[in-house]
Amino acid sequence: MSENQTLGKIGENLAYKYLQEKGYKILCRNFRCRQGEIDVIAQDKNEIVFIEVKTRISLNCGLPSEAVNKQKKKHILRVSKYYIYINKLEGRSIRFDIIEIYKKDKFYINHIKNIDILF
Repeated sequence: MSENQTLGKIGENLAYKYLQEKGYKILCRNFRCRQGEIDVIAQDKNEIVFIEVKTRISLNCGLPSEAVNKQKKKHILRVSKYYIYINKLEGRSIRFDIIEIYKKDKFYINHIKNIDILF
């Protein structure tokens, strides 16, 4: 496993723990299909939440959330539609979030709720 993959797994584990502490019910981690991958799918009250986790050890290249570009959003949207279809969740309230994790002297978590996924 590369250094970036290891850092990504650490970030996903921190996000998973954070979400559980906030009362989210985790439905799926690392959901993969032909269209791509979503890091975490959770339920927050009555909403299904599709969450992209981005982890960085330096902010020299910008905030972690800035890595969720137009192309990545397209993938998230396609995968979420497929997940909704196969799990018969049509008509449910959904939301798209990003969890940024960055490390300075310790890990910091920033949860950005309800990102704009449409273009």
